[in-house]
This record gives sequence, structure tokens and C-alpha cells, in this order.
Amino acid sequence: MPEIVEHGASPFLKNFRLIDARITADITLRAAIAGSGPPLLLLHGHPQTHATWHKIAPTLAERFTVIAADLRGYGDSSKPEGGEKQIHYSKRAMAADQVALMRLLGHDRFAIVGHDRGARVAHRLALDWPDAVERLAVIDIAPTATMYARTDKAFATRYFWWFFLIQPAPFPETLILNDPAFFLRHHINGQSKTPGATGEEIFAEYLRCYSKPETIRAICEDYRAAAGIDLEHDAADADKRVAAPLLALWGGKGTVGALYDVLATWRDKALDVRGGPLDCGHTLQEEAPDATLAALLDFLGEERT
Repeated sequence: MPEIVEHGASPFLKNFRLIDARITADITLRAAIAGSGPPLLLLHGHPQTHATWHKIAPTLAERFTVIAADLRGYGDSSKPEGGEKQIHYSKRAMAADQVALMRLLGHDRFAIVGHDRGARVAHRLALDWPDAVERLAVIDIAPTATMYARTDKAFATRYFWWFFLIQPAPFPETLILNDPAFFLRHHINGQSKTPGATGEEIFAEYLRCYSKPETIRAICEDYRAAAGIDLEHDAADADKRVAAPLLALWGGKGTVGALYDVLATWRDKALDVRGGPLDCGHTLQEEAPDATLAALLDFLGEERT
């Protein structure tokens, strides 16, 4: 039976409360909730947790009911085994989690902001549950299938972990767990172009989760799914388009904007696309919170239909 367990105030998102939401017998999601108004789901990326939204979520909660969730496999959410072809970490399965969470909280239709892996989950959610998505903002990604199809030396060098993490278990898991703090700091510092944007307190929170063997196993399964079953799902839905208005934001100093015409990649996947770069690297919500917040509020505040 679905149920919600309260965990008190969030230590990172001001005025938010933490919950564990059991959405199936096997899956519980950790989420932080605050605010009132239209529902807004925030989905983090790798290697972060929902705490990545700490600089912008409190202001968003002044206008929206904000739900910042840990994806399955990340943070304090459940970390199931991958299953055949990593089916349990397909973006379809991860998106279904979030739909179930929002429905449990009483929200059948909502806006989504996703960063990195969370944006890939949000993309799949918008395809599989179009009636649930009012607006969709994707932060610093091009579509997964597009990025794999256009792989070259520049992309493989800059995004080496896309090819490292998908190697058969337990090879990447063993290497990362030898020194998770080193790998995590190298990863974050390599993607961020704004020194100090990820403060030490937040880094310590990411490391708390990243040091757990079950988290690293789940992360690798997430990436293996992206290189396998997710591409199968994308190929089957090649003619489908996201119906909801879509905002694409990316770091002007990062890899995605350097290697792709980001808006063009999304216009191949969605009917109504707008957006642009911000003056930062990969993690916009941490590196350029004011500009990110302004862009999101403008987009999310547009007249609803």
C-alpha cells in the first residue's frame, strides 16, 4: 500500500520538509516538499541528489508547490537490482516512479524541471504520460539518442563516464568505490565552470550517498540502461514528440552547447521549444542560480492552457 512517512525539515532546502513516499511494495522515493500553488516537480542529475536545488527551490516554492525528488537509485530513494537489460533503471521505469509520486501527493498534472539524468527521465515521462505534463524544462542535455548517435572523439573525451560506467559489473563499481571522494570531486570539478559553486556542505551530502556501494551499483545500471534499453524505447518512439511546451537551458561554457545545436536537437523531439545558454558550466542551478531562476519563472509563469 502506498504511504508517506514524514522526516522533518530538510537540512538543505530552506522551509522544505522531507518525506519518504512508498509508491510500490519495492520502491520508496525520498522527496522534499514546500510551497503552494501549481505543482512543480524537480528532478536532479548525476552525481547529485535533490539537494542540488537548494539555491533556487525556496524561491520557486513562493509560487509553486515544489516537490524535489531523489530518482530511484540516487540519494535516499530505493536502489533495486537492475534486472534483465537494466529494465529497472530504464528511464521509463524511473519516470513511472515520479508519476506515481505526484499522484500519491494529489497531482495528476504538473510542470517538470529536470537537470542531467533527471531531464532524461522527464523527457521519457513527457512521452509516456503526455496528459500529466503541463510544461517541461530540461537543463544541459541534448536528447540521449542524439548524443549517442553523434558520438565522436570530442564527446567521448569530455563525457568519458558515459562509456566507463556502462562497462560490465563490477569493473566501474570497484574502481569508483576504491576512492569515491576522488571520483566525485573530479567529476563535479570537471563539469562545473564556476569554482566554489558546489559548496563543501553540499559536496559532503553528495558524497554521503556516493560512498554507498548500492548507490554506485544503481548509477552504473542507470547508465547501462541509457546505452541499451533506453535507446530501444527511443527508437520505438522515434516519431513521437513532446506535446508540452519545452524550455532548454544549457551552460554556455559546457560541453552540450559546444558540441550541439541544442535547440535544434530538441525541435526534433518536441513541438514547442525555446531556450538558450547561461554563462556557466553544466550545473546551472548551482553555478548560475539567479539566471536559472529568472528563466524558469518566466517560462513556468506563462499563461496556462
